[in-house]
Amino acid sequence: MTVSEPHKHTLKADSLSFFESLVMGVAGSAPGYTIAVTTAVLIATAGVLSPGALLIFAVPMLGIAIAYRALNRKEVHAGAAYQWTTRAFGKFFGYFSGWALLIAAMVFMVSGSLPVATATLNFVAPQLIGNVFVTAAVASGWFLVVAMVLIVGIEITSRVQVVMTTIELIILLVIIVAAFAHSGSAGMVNRFDWSWFGFGYTPGSFAASALIVVYFYWGWDVTANLGEETREGHIHAGNGGFASIFVTILFYLGFTLSALFLFSVHDAKHLTDNIIYNIAVAAGLGRTGGLFASFAVMLSSIATLETTMLQFSRTLFAMGRDGAMWAGFGTVDARTQTPVRAMVVLMVVGLALLWASNLMPTVSSIISASVSAVGVQVAYYYGLAGFVAAWEFRGLYRRSIRQWLWLCVYPALSGLMLILLGLYAITTFNLITKIVGIGGLLIGIIFFRPRRYDVSKGKVPAR
Repeated sequence: MTVSEPHKHTLKADSLSFFESLVMGVAGSAPGYTIAVTTAVLIATAGVLSPGALLIFAVPMLGIAIAYRALNRKEVHAGAAYQWTTRAFGKFFGYFSGWALLIAAMVFMVSGSLPVATATLNFVAPQLIGNVFVTAAVASGWFLVVAMVLIVGIEITSRVQVVMTTIELIILLVIIVAAFAHSGSAGMVNRFDWSWFGFGYTPGSFAASALIVVYFYWGWDVTANLGEETREGHIHAGNGGFASIFVTILFYLGFTLSALFLFSVHDAKHLTDNIIYNIAVAAGLGRTGGLFASFAVMLSSIATLETTMLQFSRTLFAMGRDGAMWAGFGTVDARTQTPVRAMVVLMVVGLALLWASNLMPTVSSIISASVSAVGVQVAYYYGLAGFVAAWEFRGLYRRSIRQWLWLCVYPALSGLMLILLGLYAITTFNLITKIVGIGGLLIGIIFFRPRRYDVSKGKVPAR
């Protein structure tokens, strides 16, 4: 079966509702996975100021979400930030916005597959957790399963995502309620104080806390990459991403407070393996509660693996459709209307990096350095999106000062803060991380062929 022009470059429209878009945004930020691996790091950096940090440093992230929502209303596109940046600032900045997302997503997919494997083995064969071959094999299995679900089609992908994320959030909510109830009856290790939401940071902890919080919230923007596949995508895709941030704020704040209520700062900052498990046990839910907590983290890891693959494949598809990357990436399968060639690249490169990082110490150290440097790529393409919104809506002051402040000034300041945080992050990296972080972006020059593509090719056909 063949696909006629222009439909071979068209994703399956009207496949996602607003609710499904919201779920995708929540799953992209991966509350279970993020809380499990990052909360202890935040507490080690910000101490009792951690709850406040989650709110204070959510402000620039909301500014970028506002930028995405406004830009999405102007143009729905699978490339999202890549496309908007290209149209506003030219091919160079646009291309590297897309490339930064591809690099960050690929690194995260590889590193994020391993916790899924470890969690799986913890349930079925805990004695094999230390076996690198078994761990890599299980991680590869999950990687392929998730990739195949995506290839089957966006509608089945969405249904799976809704089920996984709903179960995850229910388990997390039960643990939060139990933790608050237990700390209320048995007493709080750290008694709540409104100063936790203050600005008592040192210069070093302020910037470091901000970078960690950026990592907490990263991922909601997958909703924009799915805009072409969302019903009334010009409205729902942007609103889904924006609303999902508020959902994740509640869970992040709830677990950070729970950790401070149940543990001392010294103890909490050392619970880096899975703090949700420890909170569940300390809240009186016992080993059973701990296993449910681990199951929630496992579901969250799979869910965010899925959304990251979606973001990678849609961005590569959009770049291929324009000609910014090989044109074959910009075509869809006739039956499923999914970018299968982009998914094949993702599977081949992802599995190669996954096995190499497990079996070769040098590659493993590079992947580890890349994970640390992901924040630089995220700050770059988020920051550029903020600048694009500022540029696109710069003339709004003639009609409404309030709208101008909301859609131009706020995203501009948010983008500036993220870019500055990215530059600061580079100064904190060791040499290997600096090379990998900056080099990951610069490698994109090899594939940059500005004369070979035109963003007008990627214009989405009218429905």
